[in-house]
Amino acid sequence: MGGQCVAATVHRGSMASSPRGEYQQGKRSDRVPGVHIEAVPVQVIKKQEVNCMQVRKKTVAIQAVDANGHALPGASVSIKQKRSGFPLGCAIANTILENKAYQSWFTSRFTVTTFENEMKWYANERDQGKEQYADADAMVAFAKQHGIAVRGHNVVWNDPQDVQSWVRSLPRKQLRRAVNRRFNSVMRRYRGRVVAWDVVNENVHFSYFESRLGQNASSIFYNRAHQLDLNALMFLNDFNTLEVPVDGNVTPAKYLQKLRQIQSFGNVPRMAIGLEGHFGTPDIAYMRSALDKLAGANVPIWLTEVDVAHPNQAKSLEDILREAYSHPAVQGIVIWGAWHPEGCWRMCLTDNNFKNLPAGDVVDKLIFEWRSANVAATTDADGLLRAELFHGEYKITINHPSSNSSSVQSLTVDSASQNTNVLRVMV
Repeated sequence: MGGQCVAATVHRGSMASSPRGEYQQGKRSDRVPGVHIEAVPVQVIKKQEVNCMQVRKKTVAIQAVDANGHALPGASVSIKQKRSGFPLGCAIANTILENKAYQSWFTSRFTVTTFENEMKWYANERDQGKEQYADADAMVAFAKQHGIAVRGHNVVWNDPQDVQSWVRSLPRKQLRRAVNRRFNSVMRRYRGRVVAWDVVNENVHFSYFESRLGQNASSIFYNRAHQLDLNALMFLNDFNTLEVPVDGNVTPAKYLQKLRQIQSFGNVPRMAIGLEGHFGTPDIAYMRSALDKLAGANVPIWLTEVDVAHPNQAKSLEDILREAYSHPAVQGIVIWGAWHPEGCWRMCLTDNNFKNLPAGDVVDKLIFEWRSANVAATTDADGLLRAELFHGEYKITINHPSSNSSSVQSLTVDSASQNTNVLRVMV
């Protein structure tokens, strides 16, 4: 947390070597690229800034020493961030596979993704017994090539409107078999290649499989998911828990009740909370209180499908992202803005020429703001240099006037880092 110190001691010596609904085309931003400042209450900004310092940064102390352990004052130190430690992503569609401009725009910004439709059951088995994974396979390969983590979305969906008609027509015994085949098929295919699964999508709001297979259907499904993929996070994923305080079906208390029910079946390890985040006009105070209550479950929280349908879209998106990022329980954010030439579901980040729309400008501004600036400085009389760094992966290079070589070391700064983390690199 804020004030904790990660110390890196560097020695001279040898070198050692991250859709549903109608489509809408967004409007282009007419302003000149740059930072656009909106009026936000001072107390909100101060709270978010303090929380970011406490939650997303640490103070790193680097000490340059010679082979005998003596401090080296006046050593030149360069610190460059290679990758952010906070997962920030965006949904993609199969439109990315053949569009180089889309690929370049996406991979230069994001470190995690969710497929809009291509890993859903109705996309993989539209007709019974005829599985189709070509798009999902290609998209997983694309993500791996660019070092982008993938969330598996989703294994099954509890809203009957999103269950194929052939599935709904099955008798109970055959339905159970079909669901089991689905779990085996998609999870065995992609385990080890996804970091998370939305196991039973929207199962706080809806209960299709419970109505057909018994009230503990979701809990049984999560048991099976854990057996099939021991390493991925297993998410509940639902909407309106953050967005509005008036949906009694999915209040934070109802969400936690469902989570505990599933955990009571032995599903304690690797569980996580997914909050879709399809906002109209955001109520930031309510969002904060909801996150505070959900944080009591002591499991990771992600915002998984963030978008905004509101005339003041960009401003609202910025408020939402800042509030989520400043909350200590939130461990990742995925924006629901998969690009299609005919438009996006509710929110586009870019136009068809991959020039940012206002919402895209917000995302770029925050990516820049949540990244450590390059550091180039010299060590003090004790051979020390201190820097406040965002969580992430860094390259540290140290030179000293008495040596013709450089010391290079990688450093990871994260919430799990110890107060003192000593790196020894001989130059």
